[in-house]
Amino acid sequence: MMTPPVMPGQLRVYPGASYPLGANWDGMGVNFALFSEHAEAVELCLFDSVDATIETKRILLPEYSDHVWHGYFPDLLPGQLYGYRVYGPWDPLLGHRFNPNKLLLDPYAKSIVRFEKWNEALFGYPLPGPDKYPASIDVDLLMDERDSAPYAPLCAVVDDSFVWGDDKSPKTPWHKTIIYEAHVKGMTMRHPKVPEAIRGTYAAMGSEPVIEHLLDLGVTAVELLPVHQHLNDHFLTEKWLTNYWGYNTLGYFAPDLRYSSSRHSHEDSIREFKSMVRALHDAGIEVILDVVYNHTCEGNHMGPTLMFKGIDNVSYYKVVEADPRYYMDYTGCGNTLDVSHPRVLQLIMDSLRYWVLEMHVDGFRFDLASTLGRDIHFVDKLGSFFDVIHQDPVLSRVKLIAEPWDLGEGGYQVGNFPVLWTEWNGKYRDATRAYWKGDKGTLSEMVTRLAGSSDLYSAKDPHASINFITSHDGFTLHDLVSYNQKHNEANGEHNFDGDNHNISWNCGVEGVTDDPKINTLRQRQKRNLMATMLFSLGVPMLAAGDELGRTQQGNNNAYCQDNEISWLNWELDAEQKKFYEFVKTVIRLRKENPVFQRRKFFIGLTSKAYNTKDIIWYNAKGNEMTEEDWADPELMWVGAFLNGSAINEMDEKGNMICGDTILLLLNASHKPVAFHMPKLSPGDMWDLELETMGDLAEEAQKTYCGEELYKLQGRSLAFLRLKR
Repeated sequence: MMTPPVMPGQLRVYPGASYPLGANWDGMGVNFALFSEHAEAVELCLFDSVDATIETKRILLPEYSDHVWHGYFPDLLPGQLYGYRVYGPWDPLLGHRFNPNKLLLDPYAKSIVRFEKWNEALFGYPLPGPDKYPASIDVDLLMDERDSAPYAPLCAVVDDSFVWGDDKSPKTPWHKTIIYEAHVKGMTMRHPKVPEAIRGTYAAMGSEPVIEHLLDLGVTAVELLPVHQHLNDHFLTEKWLTNYWGYNTLGYFAPDLRYSSSRHSHEDSIREFKSMVRALHDAGIEVILDVVYNHTCEGNHMGPTLMFKGIDNVSYYKVVEADPRYYMDYTGCGNTLDVSHPRVLQLIMDSLRYWVLEMHVDGFRFDLASTLGRDIHFVDKLGSFFDVIHQDPVLSRVKLIAEPWDLGEGGYQVGNFPVLWTEWNGKYRDATRAYWKGDKGTLSEMVTRLAGSSDLYSAKDPHASINFITSHDGFTLHDLVSYNQKHNEANGEHNFDGDNHNISWNCGVEGVTDDPKINTLRQRQKRNLMATMLFSLGVPMLAAGDELGRTQQGNNNAYCQDNEISWLNWELDAEQKKFYEFVKTVIRLRKENPVFQRRKFFIGLTSKAYNTKDIIWYNAKGNEMTEEDWADPELMWVGAFLNGSAINEMDEKGNMICGDTILLLLNASHKPVAFHMPKLSPGDMWDLELETMGDLAEEAQKTYCGEELYKLQGRSLAFLRLKR
């Protein structure tokens, strides 16, 4: 063991407590507590400024209990900058990477400053090079003795006090939820009505112009891409790019200082985040955070030593059992947090509770959530992470959304997450894209997805399905109908990055075109996709900017593009304005009609109230679809009768819900189809309220009687309401 130096000073230090973990100001002093089972000593390092290259004091934490090193300092105040040096064995072959030459972050730090100074000293081993070590040397087994303090990120002690007033969560029921996935900076950076000084920040996200847009559009929740403090990957900074999306977590408690209008004031950034949440809540909008607990920014065995590697590598990470030098990588990012370890599980739970109780967020979307179910190797939906979530009195009551896959064996788990969880329904996305693209044999799955995906979620409710066509990852909606191939050259990876399976269709020409017929078709396809999603049972999720016609010029992996490729453009042309109004209309129709907000699946049985089923699928002849119809791969059109009198659910006051009866007509073929309107009783009339053709606005005032022919144009959707 190396003997740690202790610098003299006037600071008083008492034993303190092993709980809570982290640096906690109690009004009288600061308690520091750090878990490390295999460390031999832990040193608290204090800094007097973000520009300091060496600590002003280094003090051994005096106590060790329950694998936690701790001490109480009555002379320290909020604003104090600090880090740790942890002493223990350097033995990478056994998974131990202790290196006291490296300044380490507190995993519980609530504010992180100075996070963008890459240097070779941040690595626990000497970086290889032509003039350094021969290729036969495994350099990651060697300890690097350079001091990383001049470059390492620093933590800051914070005062969490904030006047929340009467803030409370909107608690929008799942069946009434409409999610808007957005990036704090991308959403606000180019908004002309947001003051320039705060664009790209939490303050901008909570500003009046942005909230006005969300309310005008009609969404009920924003799902923010990662706002935990993250690190820009070394390979990206070398190419003058950034990790724009933020899926490279550095701290699980700290709001990213990049999105603060006072980015050099850590306490102001926390207050700014809270003010954003309070403003959105006041408008009735929930705040959901996209969180990344599956891996960290430290990468694989050749990555930097910033926190967990140097604190207790074999406790925090899943290492290869037969060779602990290496990491199990289910994420494609080099490492995987070991959720089966009780202290790692505690870290995640403490972080989640902090964001709910202290920051007032309303839920979480878990990136690569299948990884969190890997207690040993295989995904287990009864794993300890899910068990702990379910029994937690705080977290079991917020919105929980899983990205139900990872990159490991058996990682695709759509439909397999336990109760309380909703899921990004990747099968919904793929089926809807394929159907409107015109792929044969897709009708049967399309209607299953439109009706809530009961094949996947029969043990739960329709809201378990988060229905989406696009998200931050992949093509935008406009690009989905404009490109057959990805165009990611700007990422500097020779277009090898990003998904090659996009189920997209460029409508005849790749990219931008002046052909009016193709542009008209693209607009119609966008309306078809958006309307289908918003008229489907389940919870719809829009990707920010899709309602504005946003394009990334065919880039389907813009994770490193912190520029106008990713930022929303608020200067709209006539077609974009027209599409925005269409999206607003469709959202309004969804919110007005209870048949789209059912809490239970359709059962297809006859209702006593109206003497017909709650849902009927019609063919073009006005008859119920037959087995022969469903088996026909050439059939690309269908009518969906949604009975508003047969919902059989009660509202919050115990009254039976009864709404209008809706008929949706879908036609993904290129040719028109003449539909016989269903005749349920004498005198039935159908009001046409929406048609995606776009060129037939005057049709929206027409009324059709039962058995009358309705000519549905090719590649279009119609919405009709039963009139009595």
